Amino acid sequence: MKKCYLGLGSNLSDRIGMISRAIRCLASHGGLAIAQVSSFYRSKPWGYRDQPEFINAVIEVHTFLEPLELLEVAKATEAVLGRKLRRRWGPREIDIDILLYDDEIVSNGDLEIPHPRMCERGFVLAPLVEINADLIHPGTGRSVSSHLADLLSKGETQWEDLSI
Repeated sequence: MKKCYLGLGSNLSDRIGMISRAIRCLASHGGLAIAQVSSFYRSKPWGYRDQPEFINAVIEVHTFLEPLELLEVAKATEAVLGRKLRRRWGPREIDIDILLYDDEIVSNGDLEIPHPRMCERGFVLAPLVEINADLIHPGTGRSVSSHLADLLSKGETQWEDLSI
């Protein structure tokens, strides 16, 4: 069984409710089991800034699904919850990203794991550190907590723990 981490985000409508529904939907899938859920975090938009703030969380899942199968489950969950395709980094009902898939590195046209921008995003690293501070990023060989410390040392604090 593989240990994976998924990042969830929403900035439209009932953001907390949407992430909660996504977690329940993923938990109901027979191919994976949710092991941990982080607190919810509020964050400023990243990339395209003219949009509402996000609510983000990270979940740890255990699965026998292969990476592309897990991606299909994530995309199907987004579709069930009404995600509409808009501009890159724009507003979204729900976004589910595969951050890490065990200690594997995957790179093909459809999927890149570890998530290529996770180490630049405090709203990903902070909840990830909350649930597993010693987790090693397979691409860098460094802990996720050290990546978060790097962001903090640069003054990056565009997120807030809501402890929900």
